[in-house]
Amino acid sequence: MMPFDTGRPEMTAEEFRLLRDFVYGHCGILVRDDMKYVMQRRLWPRLEALGLTDFSAYYRYLRFDAQRRAELETAIEALTTHETYFFREPRQLKAFSEELLPQLERRNARTKRLRVWSAGCSSGEEAYTVAMLLKDSGRFEGWDVEVHGTDISRRVLAAARQGEYGPSALRATPPDKVARYFVHVGPNRVRVRDDIRAWVSFGHHNLQDPDTALHISRPDVVFCRNVLIYFDTPARQRVLRLIYDKLVPGGHLLLGHSENLINLSADFELVHLRSDLVYRKPELGGGGSP
Repeated sequence: MMPFDTGRPEMTAEEFRLLRDFVYGHCGILVRDDMKYVMQRRLWPRLEALGLTDFSAYYRYLRFDAQRRAELETAIEALTTHETYFFREPRQLKAFSEELLPQLERRNARTKRLRVWSAGCSSGEEAYTVAMLLKDSGRFEGWDVEVHGTDISRRVLAAARQGEYGPSALRATPPDKVARYFVHVGPNRVRVRDDIRAWVSFGHHNLQDPDTALHISRPDVVFCRNVLIYFDTPARQRVLRLIYDKLVPGGHLLLGHSENLINLSADFELVHLRSDLVYRKPELGGGGSP
């Protein structure tokens, strides 16, 4: 089948296989067999930018060129979706605020230290949302608090650090939260207030590469929502093993509403909260409160 954009090279089945497997080997992202045209369309601009005539040349560039690492990150950005927004999945956030935060306050009362990891944070909306919920609770003033967001895309991390957003990112944000936690910086543009930004940091991380996770402190809670959907079963299991190893004993894992650990991991306990289901790393010795 000819591409809709005439004059551009068509990706052969072999080129698709090579590029798909190369991307998977680097970051575990699964490009399904029926997504050849999607991959072709999203990578066409990269061929044009680099002056390459076909996808075989692009594959060789990713393998051998001196700029291959930067280009691979650009390719992965082109193949993944970063759409997100503040206060996503409110039922889960309610469970986090009303049920998990009181536990964390009691549990960490001696150290007054709290760590939350937003894995696959995209442009930062989730990490900032968590910080706003911590601030709303009034439980952690004077504590050593850090919400650390990580992503494989350096471009979205730069946007996250900037902390400026438009109407789409705010579409589920209650008006009182907009008034309290954002300042207007231009037409249809707001920035997260500095007191929230002070609790949030961002870092580059490939969820399939444990060596890039060395900068991540032992979290009390991990948000890994709508991330596992990009991976196949072995890659999901690697992500969950990394999260399990990073979490403190008794720490919690929160997944997206369509995600679960069935046939993926038996390491976590399923915890039934009033508002949602979450997962927990067992306490040392097997005890612990829900």
